[in-house]
Amino acid sequence: MAEKKISTMTKKRNNQIKMGDALKELMDTYKLNVKMNEVRLYEAWGKVLGSTIEKHTVSKQLIEGKLIIRLDSAALRNELSFAKSKIVKSLNDEMGSEIVKEVVFA
Repeated sequence: MAEKKISTMTKKRNNQIKMGDALKELMDTYKLNVKMNEVRLYEAWGKVLGSTIEKHTVSKQLIEGKLIIRLDSAALRNELSFAKSKIVKSLNDEMGSEIVKEVVFA
């Protein structure tokens, strides 16, 4: 018990915190976790759906859980619209959390 108290006092006196804790606090303060997840999601899009669909993807945008995908092929847009729920599940599985609630093809 005395060791733990000394360790805490030393930590406070030296004003030191772990690098991981500092980075987590920084990410939370500047709300960078949201942007990091967005970037990871865009990378996951190509990984989950493959390079062919990635090549036909014009733009990706995430707004409040809604992933808006612009494609350059009407036929592909129509085909993917039938698999929306599977795409949402696959992307969320890849991300490890529920980031995408809905996919919209434009």
